[in-house]
Amino acid sequence: MASEQQAVLDSETRDRLLADPGVILADRDLMRALVAARESEIGDNVIDIRGRAMEALESRLDRLETQHESVIAAAFDNQSGTAVIHRAVIGLLETADLAELVDSLQSDIAPLLRIETLRLVVEPDPAIPGLPEDAVVVPDGAIGRIIAAGRRTPRGDDIVLRPSSPITQPLHGRAVASEAMIPIDLGARRPRAMLLMGSGDKTRFMPAHGTDLLRFFAQVFRLVLLARLRG
Repeated sequence: MASEQQAVLDSETRDRLLADPGVILADRDLMRALVAARESEIGDNVIDIRGRAMEALESRLDRLETQHESVIAAAFDNQSGTAVIHRAVIGLLETADLAELVDSLQSDIAPLLRIETLRLVVEPDPAIPGLPEDAVVVPDGAIGRIIAAGRRTPRGDDIVLRPSSPITQPLHGRAVASEAMIPIDLGARRPRAMLLMGSGDKTRFMPAHGTDLLRFFAQVFRLVLLARLRG
């Protein structure tokens, strides 16, 4: 019987496998079949330690591959996000005056950032001369209340990421599912201001997300806005 089983594997195939056994090791399905055949041969009451070890190693390899893919995906997303912010910053720098800057937020920058809304929100006192109509003016103290909505202890100039709030829906001008609020410090003689971003994707702005890129964008916007205010 043994000689009949050996005869199934022709000599050419056998020689090729002996010359390069790595071919077998690289084929997971073939290795599983070999382990299953070995377990069937030794019986259910005998533990094949090598087979169990291979299964454990294979499971670990699958986990490592999954983690590796996740790290690569995260790195790609971060690189892609950085490139998007850089293009948006260039868009800010290319504006010629205050009106064009404020108008570009919704018309040009929001599509670049792949969000639905991007508004400059300011309080009225002290007034900004020549403030474009595209800016959203809210009552004094409103920005603090907007940022604090849903939070027990607002933390000054922190960027807020959260699901959209009914209090901000009129400011967006359309329905959004998540939002980012970025306070903008214009100095002691200027009104309180913030950038308001809105997305139709409820997972776009979440409290657990990092804010480094948004903070960088806001810092550039602040400098450009101050330059445009000085004329």
